[in-house]
Amino acid sequence: MKEKSNTPRTHEPLAHIKSGRMPVQYSKVGRVFDLLPEAIFVLDKDGKVIDNNIAAARLLSGDGGEVQLETIFEIMEEPSRTELLKAMHDSKAAHELKTQFFLPPRKGFQKGRIADVELTLKKFDTVAPDYYVLITKDITEQQKRELDLLRFSEVIHHTVNPIEITDAKGKIIYVNPAFERVTGYSREEIIGKNPNMLSSGIHGKDFWYGVWDRILSGKEWVGQIQNRRKDGRLFHTELVISPIIDSKGVVVGFLGAHRDITEQKMLEQQLVRSQKMETFGTLAAGIAHEVGNPLTSISSLVQVIQRTTKDKFAQDKLELVKNQVNRIAKIIRELVDFSRPSAYEIKHADANAILRDALNIVQYGKKVHDITFATHFDDDLPLAYVVPDQLVQVYLNILMNAVDACEGRAGTISVFSQARKNMIEVRITDTGKGIAEHNMDKIFDPFFTTKEVGKGTGLGLWVSYGIMKNFGGDIVVESKEGEGSTFTVVLPLSRSKGIPSGTGFSEKGTHNV
Repeated sequence: MKEKSNTPRTHEPLAHIKSGRMPVQYSKVGRVFDLLPEAIFVLDKDGKVIDNNIAAARLLSGDGGEVQLETIFEIMEEPSRTELLKAMHDSKAAHELKTQFFLPPRKGFQKGRIADVELTLKKFDTVAPDYYVLITKDITEQQKRELDLLRFSEVIHHTVNPIEITDAKGKIIYVNPAFERVTGYSREEIIGKNPNMLSSGIHGKDFWYGVWDRILSGKEWVGQIQNRRKDGRLFHTELVISPIIDSKGVVVGFLGAHRDITEQKMLEQQLVRSQKMETFGTLAAGIAHEVGNPLTSISSLVQVIQRTTKDKFAQDKLELVKNQVNRIAKIIRELVDFSRPSAYEIKHADANAILRDALNIVQYGKKVHDITFATHFDDDLPLAYVVPDQLVQVYLNILMNAVDACEGRAGTISVFSQARKNMIEVRITDTGKGIAEHNMDKIFDPFFTTKEVGKGTGLGLWVSYGIMKNFGGDIVVESKEGEGSTFTVVLPLSRSKGIPSGTGFSEKGTHNV
């Protein structure tokens, strides 16, 4: 800023009035001029600074001292200079514009600064012709806050993680697109609602009381929760709830940032299941060896006695013993089949033909006379890479379970096959009693069954699951108690490809069981 030859102005209000350049009555409000918080400049028609208040001196010098400024245009750049000059020659009573002031270095600083300002220009028509008041509001900090808020909102809006913002009472006031995508709800459906509309019911009141106690005290909460999507599927997220606190220290809202860990949870379940199956396979081999030999001896003795006795009572009891021995032998065979590597050759086979063979076996059973079978096979189905005899066993286990689920009542079993990417889907749906939600995590566990004692070993689905994993396939279950179940058998087209990522098939459950 160049030096000026005129006498420097201080913040002494309207000192120039003594020169007679302005009406004397103007001095009556001079002290009010200095009480205002906005920086105010008095300009002539050429933009020359005639006077300024204390706030203006502070804006320019930092300490309210002398102001070395000839015209207001010295601290402005084009096109703001032209815009302000044009406004001064306009007949309009007031003009507003936003611009920047390039301010001189303050005391103790080598560099000046740039201030964002909001200007209001008014003309003294009734007091001093061709004189103007330029009211200046420094909005630098406001602009910075607005820019920070814009950056924050853009990051929040476009992040891949679901974000929700609520007021202090927990009512949702904002969700980002990722939140809509993960939950299945649109903004219109969820704004104004409480987040508990997503609750899966797994977390009790005590859990949420603890969360609220912490965040209402102004502290951050971090934890894992399970919620339910709009379509009923469950999903897991790692949730961080951060209180939004105003300048007075009052909690005015909350920001909830989710990280979807559904796939991670399913992988963990799959790892646990694989480890369990490996451990049980080793145990099964030992049990089969230790129990199989004595059982063979018992079976042989029963057959010898049956041939030598004529007593009807003894014959009946021996037949009962024989049936139970056979039942135990069947369990042992299934254990052996599971624990030993398959001796069958994995090869390309017609999944539809294998499925028809299984249906032909099941349809002639005694329990199916009131059951309707509906089939839809994709005739262009590619060949699956499986062991045909073992795949028949998988189909039979699922079909017989579907028959049993109808509990002797009229029902429908639908069988559907289709190709999808580099795999084959075979869906078997029944209208039976369905599976209770609390049992969904157990249906592939060994010896777990919902059937009456003696009517099921609890090994069918466990063995079937093991067979499909050996193929590089999967079994996915969806069920609703009282409405029925759908078992989807996923078959690979080649050993090397297996199941493609991103298909949604994983471990088990209503949401990829």
